[in-house]
Amino acid sequence: MTFQDFNFNPELTEGVTSMGYTTPTPIQGMAIPLILADKDLIACAQTGTGKTAAFLLPILEKIGRTEKSHTSTLILTPTRELAQQIDQQVEGLAYFTGISSIAIFGGGDGHIYEQQRRGIQNNVNIIIATPGRLMAHLQSGVLKLNKINHLILDEADRMLDMGFSDDIMRIIGYLPKERQTLLFSATMPGRIRNLAKSVLHNPEQISIAISQPAVGIDQQIYRLHDQQKTPLLQHLLKDGNYLSTIIFASRKEIVKSLYKELKAIRLHAEAFHSDLEQKEREEILLKFKNKQLPIVIGTDALSRGIDVEGIDLVINYDVPGDAEDYIHRIGRTARAATTGTAITFVNHRDERRLKAIEELMDRKVTQHPLPEHLLSIAEVKHEAKPNQNRNNRGNKRVWKK
Repeated sequence: MTFQDFNFNPELTEGVTSMGYTTPTPIQGMAIPLILADKDLIACAQTGTGKTAAFLLPILEKIGRTEKSHTSTLILTPTRELAQQIDQQVEGLAYFTGISSIAIFGGGDGHIYEQQRRGIQNNVNIIIATPGRLMAHLQSGVLKLNKINHLILDEADRMLDMGFSDDIMRIIGYLPKERQTLLFSATMPGRIRNLAKSVLHNPEQISIAISQPAVGIDQQIYRLHDQQKTPLLQHLLKDGNYLSTIIFASRKEIVKSLYKELKAIRLHAEAFHSDLEQKEREEILLKFKNKQLPIVIGTDALSRGIDVEGIDLVINYDVPGDAEDYIHRIGRTARAATTGTAITFVNHRDERRLKAIEELMDRKVTQHPLPEHLLSIAEVKHEAKPNQNRNNRGNKRVWKK
């Protein structure tokens, strides 16, 4: 099958060709005909399978068949980075069609809000929005959604994780009952199925490789002490031949610290975290996407908020607390049938988390030995205060951290 088999209109076909699309991915091949047939859809597909184009292409085709004087499509997504990336993909695919779109998200200054307001008033065809900021425009009265034909909930599981459930239901209350609704999610827990039951009508269902990383990912673990993590990270980055790397840490404080450590050994890296201004975050992602920045360090906000091809290394400096987040993190590499490497640092406290990850994937992750020069970095031991309730005469005991 090729994209020619979908018989898209010539303008959309030209956009597809210009973006370099030739052969549909499995999720695209299954979803596009159903969406073109006006079916509601629940689609469960892992990160990196091409699901954005799976819903954008048929929606763009359907908009192209009608008059384009109103907002007909609403796409809800969890993060501003993802909203912007979808907007950029619309811009590329719809370049020759005359279909317009705007990304609506929080943060930034009054100028950005005013830009969004003007876009709404100009009746753009597609709105891509985070739920919180969309609610602000709805409550201001400037936004009307009474002519929406298509509602798309992208990364639905992540939106619920971030506490957007109430906002989503309020937004749906502004929409016509007669509409096409598409729900895309990387996981399908019970609460997602409950949401689907309440907002979709007789949906078709597609499930592609649930909770499985791409086959092209070389997964590795290093068992180590916390004090060995940063030296190993520096060793891997300085001695490896990786051109594009994402490092995931559990907290922004660790992200900031690692940025300083890598800068100290003259590695070109940037820290991506919530303390940055929106413009700074956008600049980091743009430089990374354009291969002007080889290393980005961030938290799980990056795991679903970045769509960049050619990432050849993902490092989990900390094991994620949720096994599904591991799938999303390492899914940043080996996209579009390429290959990549995912390395995870595992300390003694992380063994239970590693076990959950391996059970989810139904496979073991290959352990690699530490470089010899790091073996002498022992786990730091701390002196505990004497227990005053014992007759210890002030003796100190050494406990492991």
